[in-house]
Amino acid sequence: MTKEKHTTNLATPSAFPSGGNGKGGWSWKWSFLLFLSLLFIFAIGKVVFMVYNRDIEPFSLRDVWDVWRHGLSMDVSVACYLLILPWLLSLVSIFWRRMPMRWFLLPYCTIVAILLGLILGGDTVLYEFWKFKLNAAIFAYMSNPEGATSSVSTAFLITRVGGILLAIALIAWLLVKVVATWQPLPIKRVKGVLLHLLVAPFIFLGIRGSIGTSVMNVGVAYYSTSLFLNHSAVNPAFSLLASFERTKDYAAMFDYLPEEERAAVFAPLYPDETEDITDTLLTTQRPNILIVLMESFGGKFVEELGGVPGVAPSMSRLIPEGIFWDNFYANSFRTDRGTVSTFSGWVSYPTATLMQMPDRLAGIPGLATCLAREGYSTGYLYGGDIKIMGKRGYLVSAGYEEFISDADFPFSEAHATKWGVNDSLTAQRMFRWIASQPQDKPWHLVLQTLSSHEPFEVPYRQLDDKVLNAFAYTDHCVGQLVDSLRTLPQWDQTLVILLPDHGFLYDLTYEDPAFFHCPMLWLGGAIREPRRMSVLMNQSDLCATLLAQMGIRHDDFPWSRNVLSRSYIYPFVYSSFPSGILFGDSTGITVFDITSNLTITEQPSPSPERILKAKALLQTSYDELGDR
Repeated sequence: MTKEKHTTNLATPSAFPSGGNGKGGWSWKWSFLLFLSLLFIFAIGKVVFMVYNRDIEPFSLRDVWDVWRHGLSMDVSVACYLLILPWLLSLVSIFWRRMPMRWFLLPYCTIVAILLGLILGGDTVLYEFWKFKLNAAIFAYMSNPEGATSSVSTAFLITRVGGILLAIALIAWLLVKVVATWQPLPIKRVKGVLLHLLVAPFIFLGIRGSIGTSVMNVGVAYYSTSLFLNHSAVNPAFSLLASFERTKDYAAMFDYLPEEERAAVFAPLYPDETEDITDTLLTTQRPNILIVLMESFGGKFVEELGGVPGVAPSMSRLIPEGIFWDNFYANSFRTDRGTVSTFSGWVSYPTATLMQMPDRLAGIPGLATCLAREGYSTGYLYGGDIKIMGKRGYLVSAGYEEFISDADFPFSEAHATKWGVNDSLTAQRMFRWIASQPQDKPWHLVLQTLSSHEPFEVPYRQLDDKVLNAFAYTDHCVGQLVDSLRTLPQWDQTLVILLPDHGFLYDLTYEDPAFFHCPMLWLGGAIREPRRMSVLMNQSDLCATLLAQMGIRHDDFPWSRNVLSRSYIYPFVYSSFPSGILFGDSTGITVFDITSNLTITEQPSPSPERILKAKALLQTSYDELGDR
C-alpha cells in the first residue's frame, strides 16, 4: 500500500479519505501525541491564567513551576477523560476495518478545542471578578447576559471574546495537526483487543488520580497558603465538571420558618461577643498545641462516659491528670465534616460537606490561620492519603503549612492497612516531629489517627472483639505518645488536646444521642490543674474556647462559641447526620428527621422549643452555605 500525501486543507473532509490512512486500526503514536498535546494546552493555559491575573497577586518563575507540578495529576485526569472516546473508536475500528477514523476524530477534536478554549479562556477572564475557579454558576449568568456584562466596557468584551476565539483557533489548529498524524497499524483482532484492554487500566488510573483510597478532587492541586496559586494549579475543566454536583440552591433548602421568625429564634443561639472568659485553664497564653483527632473515638469506648469498660485504659489513666470535658458532642457523623467543625469551628450539614466544596472554602476561618498570625508554625500528620475527599485542599485553606502523610513513609508501612500507616508508627513520627521543633517558637501540630476504622486490622491483640480491639490499639498508641512527650523539655509549655472526629455506630444508631456524645481531654504541662468540665458544648466550640483562653480574638469564627464566656448563657449542642439533626440543651435532647419531618427522639420529654430552635439553626446554616 502506498503512503498518501496530505497536502489538502486539514480542516476539510477531503483531507481524510475513507481508505488508506483513514482506515481503522491501532495507533500508539496518535494516542500518546493527543495526550501530550492536551497536557501542553493545560500547561500553557496555567501560564496565561497567571500572567493575565498577575495584578491579583505577584508570582515568581518558581511559582509557575510549582503550579505546573501540583496541577499535573489533575491535568492528566482530564486528558484521560478526553481519551476515552478515541479509545472506544479505536477498539471499534479493529472490527470495522474500513472505519474512516479521521472522519470521526476531526469533529471530536474540533469540539474538544472549542470547549477547552471556552473553559480556559472563560476561567482566565472571569477570575478577576469571581476570585474562584470556573464552576457551574456560569450557566446562571448565561441566562441573563445583560446583567453579567453591565459592569464592563464594550472594548473589554471585544478584546476578551477575541482572545477566547484566538485560543479556540490555536487549540483547534494543534489538535487537527494531531489528527493528521493518525497512522493505523493493522493487527489481528485478538491482539488489538488485548492491547486496548492493556491500555484501559492506565486511562482509568489517570482519571482516578491514584492507586490509594482517594480519587481525583479539586483539593488535590492545593499546595500553598496562597489561594491564587492553588487556583492557578486547578484544572478549570475539572473544576467545572466537579461543580455540577454542587449546584443546588442551598439557601432555598429547609425553609421551615418565615425569615423574621427564623432570625428572631436564631439570634440568641450564637452571642456576638464571647471574648471574655470566666475561667483560666492554662498557665501560659502561648502554649505549644498538639491536637490528636482520634478516628471515630466516641463516648461508647470511654468508661467514664458510660462506655464499654476496658477499651480505653490509657484515656482512663490520663483523665485524672487533665481537663476532661464530659458534656462534649461531635457536630457530625463523618470525618470530612468533623474535621471542618474541629479546625474551622464550623457548623455541620446533613446533606453537604464543605470540605469537598473548594469554591466555598474561600475565607473560611482556621485555627491554624489564627495561630500562624501569632507566630506559630503549623503542621498536619495523617497516615493515610491526605488528598482523600479534598482534605489537603481544605487544610491548606485552613492555614496548615507542613504535611506528613502515607507518601512520607516506606511503602510497606504506608500499605500495611487499607487506610494507610498504623497509629503506632504515626505516633512515633509525631513524637520525632515535636522533638525537632525549635524551642524559641511556638507550634501547632495535628495528629489524625486511622487504625480505629474498618476493617479494624491492627498489629495488636488485647480484646477478642475485633472492633473494640482496634479502638484499644488507638488508645494505647495515643497513651504512649503522651507518655513519651513528658520526657521532652517542651512538655511544660505544651497543651495536648484529645478528641474524636465523630462517634461510631457500635450497637448505636445516628438517632441515638450517645453516638454524638464524645470525650475531649486537655493534657500537658500547660494546663493549670486537672479539672472536670461539665459545660454543654459542641466540637465546633473548640476554636473559640481555646483562642479565648489564649487571649486571641475569634471574631472570624461565627459558628464557634467560647463556652467559658459570661455571654454563654444558653448552652446547647447541635449535630447532624444524613437524614436528621440533634438539638440538646438543659431541658433534654430532640432528634428530628428532616426527610419525614417527624420527631424521632425526645428525652426526657417533648419540647416544641427545642424543635423550633433546631429548625432555625438548620435553616440558617443552609442560608449561610448558599451565600458562600
